[in-house]
Amino acid sequence: MRLRLVFPAALVVSFAATAALVVHYSTADSTDGTAEARPADPSKAPASGVLIQGVPHIVKKPDFAGEACAAMYLRKLGHAVDQDYVFDQSGLSPLLGRGCHTGELVTALHKMGFRTGLGWFKFPADKKAENLQSRWKAVLADLQAGTPTIVCTRFDVGPESPETFRLVLGYDADRDEVIYHDPNTADGAHRRMQRATFLSLWTLRSTADERQVISIPLHTATLRVGRAATTFTAADYAQHILKLKKKIPSRAFTVLIQPPFVVIGDEPPAMVQRRATGTVKWSVDELKEAYFRRDPTDILDIWLFKDKDSYEKHCKQLFGHAPSTPYGFFSHTDKALVMNIRTGGGTLVHEIVHPFVAANFPDCPSWLNEGLGSLYEQSGERDGKIVGFTNWRLAGLQDAIRAKRVPSFKTLCSTTSNQFYNRDRGTNYSQARYLCYYLQQQGLLRKFYHAFYAARRTDPSGYKTLLTILGRKDDEMDEFKKEWEAYVLKLEFP
Repeated sequence: MRLRLVFPAALVVSFAATAALVVHYSTADSTDGTAEARPADPSKAPASGVLIQGVPHIVKKPDFAGEACAAMYLRKLGHAVDQDYVFDQSGLSPLLGRGCHTGELVTALHKMGFRTGLGWFKFPADKKAENLQSRWKAVLADLQAGTPTIVCTRFDVGPESPETFRLVLGYDADRDEVIYHDPNTADGAHRRMQRATFLSLWTLRSTADERQVISIPLHTATLRVGRAATTFTAADYAQHILKLKKKIPSRAFTVLIQPPFVVIGDEPPAMVQRRATGTVKWSVDELKEAYFRRDPTDILDIWLFKDKDSYEKHCKQLFGHAPSTPYGFFSHTDKALVMNIRTGGGTLVHEIVHPFVAANFPDCPSWLNEGLGSLYEQSGERDGKIVGFTNWRLAGLQDAIRAKRVPSFKTLCSTTSNQFYNRDRGTNYSQARYLCYYLQQQGLLRKFYHAFYAARRTDPSGYKTLLTILGRKDDEMDEFKKEWEAYVLKLEFP
């Protein structure tokens, strides 16, 4: 799988650091001179030891354990950011479909103003005991000074156990237990672990004769923390691709991020890139300039299958059914645009229109939704703006005009979705398309769309707005239809 794209770093601003609340306790004397033995409340400081209080617990998103640990302490310090924000500071390409490793997490923390050091310490395997004790003393000293530490440990004692980040917040000296937040589970706040077990899990194998521990103290100076994003960020795409990787059929597929879409194709990588920029990006930029202010509410996949065989095979494999059209379709259920790209990019541009309409004009009637989509099936650029050209739907519409089967525009505008898609579907599509084409050629299409959107509550069909834009009255629309039909009959599609 070829992975490419690095997101720009997020904007950060400076905030004053907030001191951590640390509670220190000395051993309470008992009648026998020993610490009193009693069940421990893990959320309270031990009788002998230290606990940094007031740190909220956050459950990680998939593979975002380190990010979640950092977000916990940032919340403690008064910064309303999340684990996604931490990921976004790392500069890690979301196309890798994973969370931060140690070096990337340290990069993110440094960018926000934390002083962490390198984050890992290596030592000879035969010097493990003394090095572990030295590193633990450093963590304990930081805890006593009010600084928590992000550590990387194995989940359990097995040598093949996966690794995870945890946030060390305290130590109970009486019980010799490490107190930590575990981001991997909803009940992971103030977990406790015997120090000997912790040290064992903390020791990671580097090479046959070398060991390492990962220890990231969260020393604060002047933090530079911005605000959590309200639009899709690198973290959102990383999480999306983490899930998507499980679906991708083979290494023959190239994956690219072209916001607000992820493009997946099994053509040669250079061709997938060309389609992502030359078709997807171009049409998104042009459509947003002409009509749409908001992106779709979800990250959507665009599957570009290289030919009929690939299209039909992978539709069944990925979506559980054969395609109902030889060209392509948009699946709301799967949040995917699915294309046989061998038939050309026109259907792709058509389908790109629909999620933008859904996000910007959810009550848009089907006639305009499909009219705009089908207009741009055959499109290009004129004077820096996207325009639709005549296309294959023209011949069928001209036949319907000659046969006097084309309904009035009042009837077209009043069709329900069921009527539009099921009653003389071909004529409905072509009539809607060439009404939009006519308005485009008269310089009225964009004006109509925005006027209709503004009047959508009082004119849900768009018919009244159409009258206004055309400068016609209702009783003049039969005459307009004759003029429009004569205009359409003169059009050509080579």
